[in-house]
Parts: sequence; C-alpha cells; structure tokens
Amino acid sequence: MNRADGVRASFAEQVPTMERLGSPFMARLMRLLAQRLAPGTPVTDRMLDWPGDPHAGADNLSMRLAGGLHALVISGDAPRLSAAYPPQHCDDETLWNAIAAAFETHSEQLQPWLDRPPQTNEIRRAAAVIPAMHLVARATGLPLALWEVGCSAGLTLRAESFHLDAGGTHFGSAAAALRLAPDWEGTPPAPTALEVIDRRGVDLAPMDPGDPAHRLRLLSYLWADQPARRALTEAAITEAARLPAQLERADALEWLARKLPLRPRGATTFLFHTIAWQYLPPDARAQGEALIASEAARATADAPLARFGMEGDGGPDAALTLQLWPGEIRIPLGRADFHGRSVRWTADPDCLDEVFAKR
Repeated sequence: MNRADGVRASFAEQVPTMERLGSPFMARLMRLLAQRLAPGTPVTDRMLDWPGDPHAGADNLSMRLAGGLHALVISGDAPRLSAAYPPQHCDDETLWNAIAAAFETHSEQLQPWLDRPPQTNEIRRAAAVIPAMHLVARATGLPLALWEVGCSAGLTLRAESFHLDAGGTHFGSAAAALRLAPDWEGTPPAPTALEVIDRRGVDLAPMDPGDPAHRLRLLSYLWADQPARRALTEAAITEAARLPAQLERADALEWLARKLPLRPRGATTFLFHTIAWQYLPPDARAQGEALIASEAARATADAPLARFGMEGDGGPDAALTLQLWPGEIRIPLGRADFHGRSVRWTADPDCLDEVFAKR
C-alpha cells in the first residue's frame, strides 16, 4: 500500500469509531475524506504524502485535520464550510464541495493543525472521577490535593464544583453551572463534604483555558454534531477562571519524581489520570509505577496517597481503579465509556469505610 492509500485507509477506519461514539456527522466526514481526498493543494498534498503513521493509534492524522476544519467553522473564517456543518443539514456533494473549497482557500490556516496531535479535555470523564474523590475524602476524613497526570487544560481539576447525577445520587451543588448526567449503573458511594486545598497538573503541552487560541483548540476537537459537549467544555472553562490551578509543561515521570516527595501534610493527595497513562510507552509506565510505589511506601495516616485511573485495558470501555496508601489498598471500581457517557459502578459503596475500620 502506498502512502496515499494508507492515509485514505486511516480515515476509513475512523468511520465505525465515530458511529460508536455517537457522531454520525464525523462518520460521514471521515467516509467522504477516505473516498475523495485527492492531491492538488498544499494541505492535501502534505497529507497524502504523510511521512509517519497516519492511523488513529499513532499520528491520528484524521483528527488533526478534523480539528482544523472545525476551527475554521467556529472562527467564522470559512462561511461556506460553516453553512455545511451542523446544525445545518446538507447532502454529501454540498459538504464535500465546501471542504474542497476550504482546502483551496484556507490551506495555510489548516497546515498548523497537522503539526500537532489532537488534544482534548473531555469533561464528561469527570463523572467517574467525582465519586472516587468522595469515596477517598469520606474514608480519610482529610481535604484533597488534586494532582492530574495528562491534564490538558486542567478542566477536571475543578471537578468538585460540578454537579453529578449518578443514577439519582447527587454530588456537588444543585446550583452548579456544569451538570453531568451520564447513563449510570450501580450504587455510587455516598456524597460527602469535599475540601480541595491544591490543584495542579502536568502535560507535555498544557493549555491555558483563558487563552483565546487555546480555547479554540479545546472546542475545535469536539465534534460539531455534539453541542452538549461544547456547552460542558465552555462551562468548565468558566469554572477554570474562578478556581486557579497550577499546570506545568513537563514530562510526566520527571514531574512525578520532583513533586511526589513534596506532597502536603494534613491532606490526601488524589493523583489521577483519565485516558492518559495508557499512552505512555511500556517502559515509561513501568518507571511511573515504580515512582508512585516508592512514594506510596512513605504515605502516612496524616498524608495518604490515593491514585485513581480511568484507562483502557483492551476492553470496549475503560477500567476504573483506585489505590490508596498506607495499606496498599487496591479496588476495582467499575468501568466507563471512554468519553464518560456511561458509568458502571461495581464497587461496594462502603468499600473503603470497611477497610479503614480494620486498620
């Protein structure tokens, strides 16, 4: 298979993924690009001669381009394309002609989007993080220091300010501007009073949600036929302006090695990652596990360490796991849709209370 055919195949392989994740427009867009992407403009020539691996598990070229096209729509720079994008409806010919025109007239604007991998801050994943935070806070009786690996714009670091309806159990203020209501299965832990004393995160390319260019990137990687995701992200950006967090541009392992020994006393450090740890190379993951284990050995009752992960494990959705030290407690909490649309909570809602009562 030559490079151009490999690129087209990488777009085609995204079609069932987009359908499964509830975006018929994105499935349609990927199908059209797979069928009709042709040379003749600087941006299409570059894509069809892509020197790396264009597939979703590697360079993810299709999502790079999709973000650039959506940015033209959001910014209003390509009215013809905007007229063909949701919420408008049009036939395939009209949509493709608008895309082809964007390749002709906005090739220079699209090029930078091919330079960087897609970056999102899927706020719906907080639906799995929030109950774990309450579970840990209730068990330890201490305020939380929220630390996130792979934080992107750090929007989830404000999760305690969101409202979550977990199958009729409500977390957070009823007056919260950001409201999550995933399909929920199982009995969540009981809500408790949460105090957050520290918010910090690390990312190779952290985004400042207050920067207009970064805000455009955050919104452009959301899919045009899913306006609820955009509304949630915009609400989270507003919360970020109200609740400061320290985001650092660094390698995750270097950051962990430097920060973990400085964990605060009188608080539980709640270290978490959602669909981020899985992308570390195997050797790096092993090093990260060793760093966390080393610090966990020094955890005390007045400075516990909790680690929550929402990561792929080869299944159709993500595994939710919780570890807590001292005590080397490890509890599988359940599973969640990769975008946080649904959560299946399988852990006993009192699981940590029972463990702590025996200590």
